[in-house]
Amino acid sequence: MSDPIYLDGFSTLPLAPEAQTAMVSAWSKPGNAGSPNAAGERAARMVADGRAAVAALIGAAPDEIIFTSGATEANNLALLGAARAIAREAPHRRRILLSAIEHKAVIEPVRQLEAEGFVATIVPVTPNGVTDIAALRALAGNDIALGSIMLVNNELGTIQPVAQAADIVHEAGGLVHCDAAQAVGKIPVNVIDLDIDYLSLSAHKCYGPMGIGALYVSAAAIRPDAQLFGGHQQGGLRSGTEPVPLIAGFGAAARLAEASLAMDAEHGNGLLGLLLDEMRRAQLRFSIVSGDAERIAGGAAIAISDADGDILSALLARTVAISTGSACTSGQIRTSHVLEAIGFPEKKARSVIRLFCNRYTGEQEIRNAAEQIVEAVHRCGLATGDIRQ
Repeated sequence: MSDPIYLDGFSTLPLAPEAQTAMVSAWSKPGNAGSPNAAGERAARMVADGRAAVAALIGAAPDEIIFTSGATEANNLALLGAARAIAREAPHRRRILLSAIEHKAVIEPVRQLEAEGFVATIVPVTPNGVTDIAALRALAGNDIALGSIMLVNNELGTIQPVAQAADIVHEAGGLVHCDAAQAVGKIPVNVIDLDIDYLSLSAHKCYGPMGIGALYVSAAAIRPDAQLFGGHQQGGLRSGTEPVPLIAGFGAAARLAEASLAMDAEHGNGLLGLLLDEMRRAQLRFSIVSGDAERIAGGAAIAISDADGDILSALLARTVAISTGSACTSGQIRTSHVLEAIGFPEKKARSVIRLFCNRYTGEQEIRNAAEQIVEAVHRCGLATGDIRQ
């Protein structure tokens, strides 16, 4: 049996062959980057090369990159660490601004900060899933410690006005964090142009390995408090032996992404357009949830009439890989908080699936996927009790 056609790229992306090769090579040459011998020096060079590649991808300096176990850890380090450090220097700054569509890896650390006496202020979004800049401006004040605005939403694919948000938060005297897990390696990202202080990255969202991510900490920003303590690696900000093979894989994926951004975008948009055209040709009724908002190339959330997203995903499980909502919170009974934030009716929210066409998918696969989706929607309608003539 062949593998399912993979359209679940918001959840994770295939591992780039170049990243796999880099990791296998690193695994074949053991060495601890902290050891004072030739093997350790070789490992340290691999770490330095990976750090330089990741930094180059986002326009940062290598010493501004802190490797973590993933974007979740990076978000926790940025939010918990920075908020606590800021509050020590400026005790009146106890408020955190975050958009209503942030990932749970941002929302949950902020809830922890609330338990410590910080105040969270939710910034609403437009019905198309874009942070409301006018509302953000109205909510800003001189008690802000941090603002956290994601760059690309993980359910809708909408690109957020991070640079505008950063201007507002900085004007109020706060610092800015950006969860860019869904953006880095897919769209051009430059931390200088965005004017942000902290940025979270994930390797497996840009064709790298799972288990590795990074936090950009601007040299001009307040240094976050460490969340892990041990051997004082990475300047003590994130202790623990560096996972050299994973860093090598992340670096290889970053170098490839930097060289392939334009080509990947054109390819992804072409495949998504083909998929939607094929579905329309089959007279499938659907709408793009984010309307005409700017989205990441190749990705979209769509609401399919007369279908239940969970049932549809299950029916397609062996042939086409899709998902509903965030894979990090799947299995929950309640409606996605992102769809709630844009005012999507609960019944219609159940019809939403998200799709992302990756660089390794071909046109024939997309045509086959469209055919499978259309067939599954008809079966889904029967399964949910719709009367069909």
